Amino acid sequence: MSAVATVLTALQVAELEQQIRDIPDPEIPVISIDDLGIVRDISVDADSGLVRVTITPTYSGCPAVQAITDHISWTVRQQGLEALVDTTLSPAWTTDWMSEKGRESLRRFGIAPPSGTRPAGPVPVGLSVRQVACPTCGSLETEELSRFGGTACKALRRCLSCREPFEEFKAI
Repeated sequence: MSAVATVLTALQVAELEQQIRDIPDPEIPVISIDDLGIVRDISVDADSGLVRVTITPTYSGCPAVQAITDHISWTVRQQGLEALVDTTLSPAWTTDWMSEKGRESLRRFGIAPPSGTRPAGPVPVGLSVRQVACPTCGSLETEELSRFGGTACKALRRCLSCREPFEEFKAI
C-alpha cells in the first residue's frame, strides 16, 4: 500500500471530488463545472496518487477547456496528488446535462438558461418563433439581437417589456 493510500481517507477523497466539482466555469463564474454538466467522471487511484477527471466541453472549440484543465490540476496538486484530465467529445455535451441549480444560477446572473430538453431522434424544424423568458422580468416578449453573445454558446437578446438586453445560454 502506498503512502497516498494511508493518507487519503474516503472522506478526503469525497472532499477532493467536491472541490473539483465546485470549480467555477471561467467564462460564467456563477456556475460550477459540475452544474454546467461537463464533469463526466472522477476517479482517484490511491495506490498511484493519480486523480483522473474526464470532462466534456460544451463544444469542440471551447476556449475555456485549458483554463478548466489547469484549475482541476491545481486543485488536485493542492492535495499532493497528480491529475490527469481527459477531454472527451463523445457523447457530445448537451444542455440537458445542466443541473437545475446551474440553470437557476444563470437566471439570477441575468443569463436566460436553456429551456426545454433535447428531443430524441430526428429534430423537427418548425416555423414558430422560439420564446425565451427575460431573466429580469420574466416576460416572454423577447427578441434575438444576435445568434452569438460573449461566447459561442450564448445568444444576445432584448426584452420588449422591460427593454433590458440579456444573454441566453443556447439549448444544445
